[in-house]
Amino acid sequence: MRIVRYQTGDGKKAKYGWLLGDKVGEIGGNVFGRYRRQEATTPLADVKLVAPSEPSKILCVGRNYIEHARELGNEVPKVPLIFLKPPSSIISDGDTVILPPQSAQVEHEGELVVVMGKRGRNITPENAKKHILGYTIGNDVTARDLQRSDDQWTRAKGFDTFCSFGPWIDTEFDPADAVLTCRVNGQMRQMASTRDMVFNVPTLIAYVSSVMTLEPGDLLFTGTPAGVAELRNGDEVVVEIEGLGVLRNPVRKE
Repeated sequence: MRIVRYQTGDGKKAKYGWLLGDKVGEIGGNVFGRYRRQEATTPLADVKLVAPSEPSKILCVGRNYIEHARELGNEVPKVPLIFLKPPSSIISDGDTVILPPQSAQVEHEGELVVVMGKRGRNITPENAKKHILGYTIGNDVTARDLQRSDDQWTRAKGFDTFCSFGPWIDTEFDPADAVLTCRVNGQMRQMASTRDMVFNVPTLIAYVSSVMTLEPGDLLFTGTPAGVAELRNGDEVVVEIEGLGVLRNPVRKE
């Protein structure tokens, strides 16, 4: 099933729904617990899809592809390297990435994103799947010059509009071996398979949950492959994951 959050033209708060072809049906109840799918009758063209989760926190994994670590002159971590992005950085599919004046080198980072479906602490790799709602596509936009200059990555990763994800959550997606690509203005920048991750999804969930409790709706960005490069005013960045979908965002200078 593909789960979405969507808005209609009546100005009401976004609600959860599900996709059936080019139609949307509302989901009643709690999408992370007991719910009921209503008939899919609303044309997808008549609604706006927004970020498909409202996370309490956004966890990210750095240098989880060997070639990406090497392209930035870094060693591959012996254990997962984790950091956070603030929920205020979230934008949806189709929304604009804003290049802030504080940075002269903002880059794209296309990623597979895990959406948690069940609360958990000290989750074992064997039980990780039970805690996952599904998967979506993300772009961990990064001010690379600030990342290099700051001891911590909060500023470089935390600007408003620096966390794009969507357009939906796929509950049946298999993350074992899917091709991830990122194109800017149609030109290929990144291409790799999710099988190339240093630490796989169950390992990442086990590691992160040994540090902090994961809540339903929380996001786990699993790392980006090699090929990250600068974004410029007027660009369009498109991240695609085989079998999962496409995430598009225009780029403009603040």
